[in-house]
Amino acid sequence: MLPLVPFRGRPFQSILCLGAHADDIEIGCGGTIQRMLDERPIRLHWVVFSGDETRADEAHTSAVAYLERSPEGRVAISSFRDGFFPFQGDQIKQTFEELKRDISPDLIFTHHRGDRHQDHRVISDLTWQTFRDHLILEYEIPKYDGDMGRPNCYVALSQSQCQLKVQRLLTVFASQREKPWFTEETFRGLMRLRGIESGAPSGYAEAFYAHKFVIGSTPNG
Repeated sequence: MLPLVPFRGRPFQSILCLGAHADDIEIGCGGTIQRMLDERPIRLHWVVFSGDETRADEAHTSAVAYLERSPEGRVAISSFRDGFFPFQGDQIKQTFEELKRDISPDLIFTHHRGDRHQDHRVISDLTWQTFRDHLILEYEIPKYDGDMGRPNCYVALSQSQCQLKVQRLLTVFASQREKPWFTEETFRGLMRLRGIESGAPSGYAEAFYAHKFVIGSTPNG
């Protein structure tokens, strides 16, 4: 499989991570973020849009663990009502407009536009509406809806990066442990499947949907 190395000579420096719920970023792209942090300094902007007091605390604890390697990173946690994002769209869109004024990241991680969860779809749609000149990768969340698709972008992970991702999820997000799908088998199983598809050396990978990107673009075309 032929790898694509974007921004040759100019690695990603600023990354925006968007999650509708407290653990979405970690589930969808936690391993990829860890790999990036292992390879070079990056500035993380970590934004979670919902969470009661317990979930917000978990989200903050997890984000801080990642941001230990990103000293200029920032965490923002909002309190929009879980499950009601389509009815709070104007307020959430205002949050996106404020983000756009504050930062212009090299890369954005957001939800997959084909995700059947209503909150996830709102965040994905607003990402594309707001950041029209940015590289966007959409991550996947395994769940009851059965909406897993066919991603077209893969990031190979080491065994240690997989283990750290799973360990943080199971340790930090204690409020989710009783959910039957919130298990090590779920998280490892999906990474193993994507590792097989991409031929990852370790056998593990995370996968994304890259709907639009330009290769070799310069300011002069």
